Amino acid sequence: MKPDASPAATLPPWGETKVVGRSLPRVDAYERVSGSATYTIDVSFPDMLHAAILRCPHAHARVKQLELGKAAKMPGVRAVIGSATPEANIPWYPGPKGPTSRLFDPHCRYAGEEVAAVAAETPFQAEQALGAVAVEYEELPFVVDPDEALKPGAPAVQEGGNTGGETSVKTIGDVAKGFAEADVVLEETYRTSCDIHATGETHGCVARWDGDRLTVWNSSQGVFDQQEALAEALRLPLTSVRVVCPYMGGGFGSKIDLGKYAVIAAVLARRAARPVKLFLSREETFLCAGNRPANTMTLKAGIKKDGRLTALHLVNKGVVGAYPGDGGVGFQVIDLYTCPNVRVEESNVHIHAGKECAFRAPGFPQCSWALEQMMDALAAKIGMDPIECRLKNIPTESRVYQGPYTSTGLKQCLLEGAQAFQWTESKSKPRGEGPIRRGVGVAAGMWGYAGEPRAVVVLKLLADGSVNLNMGVSDIGTGAKTIMAMVAAEELSVPLDKIRIENADSASTQYAPTAGGSQSVLVSAPAVRAAAVEVRRQLLELAAEELKRPAADLALREGKVFAAGESGEGLAFSRIKGLQQRKVLIAIGSRHPHPAGKVALPFVVHFAEVEVDTRTGAIRVTRFLAVHDSGRVMNRLTYENQVFGGVVMGIGFGLTEQRRLDRQTGRVVNANLHDYKVPTALDVPPEMTCLPVDPHDTECNTTGAKGLGEPAMIPTAAAIANAVFHATGVRVTNAPATPMELLPLLAAQRRRS
Repeated sequence: MKPDASPAATLPPWGETKVVGRSLPRVDAYERVSGSATYTIDVSFPDMLHAAILRCPHAHARVKQLELGKAAKMPGVRAVIGSATPEANIPWYPGPKGPTSRLFDPHCRYAGEEVAAVAAETPFQAEQALGAVAVEYEELPFVVDPDEALKPGAPAVQEGGNTGGETSVKTIGDVAKGFAEADVVLEETYRTSCDIHATGETHGCVARWDGDRLTVWNSSQGVFDQQEALAEALRLPLTSVRVVCPYMGGGFGSKIDLGKYAVIAAVLARRAARPVKLFLSREETFLCAGNRPANTMTLKAGIKKDGRLTALHLVNKGVVGAYPGDGGVGFQVIDLYTCPNVRVEESNVHIHAGKECAFRAPGFPQCSWALEQMMDALAAKIGMDPIECRLKNIPTESRVYQGPYTSTGLKQCLLEGAQAFQWTESKSKPRGEGPIRRGVGVAAGMWGYAGEPRAVVVLKLLADGSVNLNMGVSDIGTGAKTIMAMVAAEELSVPLDKIRIENADSASTQYAPTAGGSQSVLVSAPAVRAAAVEVRRQLLELAAEELKRPAADLALREGKVFAAGESGEGLAFSRIKGLQQRKVLIAIGSRHPHPAGKVALPFVVHFAEVEVDTRTGAIRVTRFLAVHDSGRVMNRLTYENQVFGGVVMGIGFGLTEQRRLDRQTGRVVNANLHDYKVPTALDVPPEMTCLPVDPHDTECNTTGAKGLGEPAMIPTAAAIANAVFHATGVRVTNAPATPMELLPLLAAQRRRS
């Protein structure tokens, strides 16, 4: 064995590929479709207990007294824990001055906060036992409106107040000078709502102890980060904690961080000396599993008559909930367009509600809602087409990361997208004279994370010619396992059905960063390629020795070795004597560093056509085109799957989804999939198209792929909002653009006309 010492960065870029880029079904498609795939929610043991969590019913309260004795005596109950349980005295929610809460904190800052937990023989017995827990609460004043939270005398969410830390300020150039130089200056305030992830598989785990070793089957986006977080919370060495997640049913960012439920399950399992399963109900996920924060963004912009931006000034307030979080949105204001003078001021505000967390492209869809509507408004003021206006401001370098881009496909996306969408013709069509108005819109975007350049895989070629690929990548629905298998197949010329993958087990697979930030493929695929290239080198050396020919004269095809340029039967891998003697060829592949001084980021442009019923305010998306520069298309099938899923999620963000808090009680009033309006099949555009743009980036990494999952939803809502304006002449600045938002604006327009 000759482990790869990371000459990975020196591998030549692929030219035309035979496997990579094809529309191939997932390697685990049968398991997923047939129901034989074991998701975390499917894990079960004969002696397993079931757990449930008692949650505070008040938006703000102190637990004055907690009595667990009666619950402990309920039928089937095997363990009960609360704030007084020594093993559960665990700090939680990091803040600037240290932890801001506990696993079970007597000071409850939102309706849904954890108070106690039980484990029983059945789920029904666990729920029954919760009703026997006696709690005396001291109800406290609360605030769920961010504007009210910032007023003097408002109920304090945290001891330091409700401002959520210092205001972040980033400045490039001189915005006052830029506005003075502008021919047109516009200013507008845009608002977006708090959204919930609404994953198919809810959040949960199964925890089991074997002596002092803990195994947790957790519905997780990253087993290694969660292993580390569990070890820290329970004060265990990393070697005593194992996290497993071969399949998970959706996360969208909400399953990146370790949830309290995993630690609670582990503590209960230790006390009961039996495995414990703890899965949150759908309602619980709406309360405590995270959310996309609501944002209020005031954007001022200046532009010259020739379309060049002169200044952008964003003031943003993000509503992060009861605990420290990040409500920032400003990246694209700084980086998406070339503008010499930029100022971004961002602050967070606390309210008595569940904490924000990462949600597919955190901060970017909100920013697009503001920035891309502003770009259209500026273009209209100077009498320029929205696409032409954007083309005047194409970036060549990142000012956030301070380096030139390895590729910038934004111009190609705009031009090729406009042609495919028939932008000019569509924009000039009549918008309708009756109540149904038609319009088209465009919006651009980018994703601002190039991934963590650390990933390791082990690849084995076995004596029968089959391949084992060992990697820590979590496939969160993106098809990551399929793409990694395709990369190995590309280099080794073996069929996909002869490649077996071991993944996402912190005890038995190699390190990979958490599946988030659109980094799985661009970080782990180069590591897989490096390992496959090394195994191929070893294989060709063995074949060369047997065939008495230089390895450089040999090639691999369909599981066989051929002399270059010659036909014939070839030498099957399983017949190579050297391989039979060694039984296995092994290589370690690692991800090479990012290109020095360069920045590899993806770009995107979305086009939307809508119909607006001016009588009801209903908006229907009738046609959609998503144009993406995410580098090389690794698998067209999974590529489109990602893009269409992101577009549908963007439609929800822009038109229907919104967490509602009752100002009288502070509770979430739509904590279910009936009242929280996730788009359904009837909301999907009947005509939806994906157009990849490949800038043939040879510097970003050795596979030429850039991020895709996040960009897929970033500009969707803004494109729809711009189409609504084109159809009606009304600018909807508050998302979601529900009929309740649109109808008053249409009525005001009629009064003015």
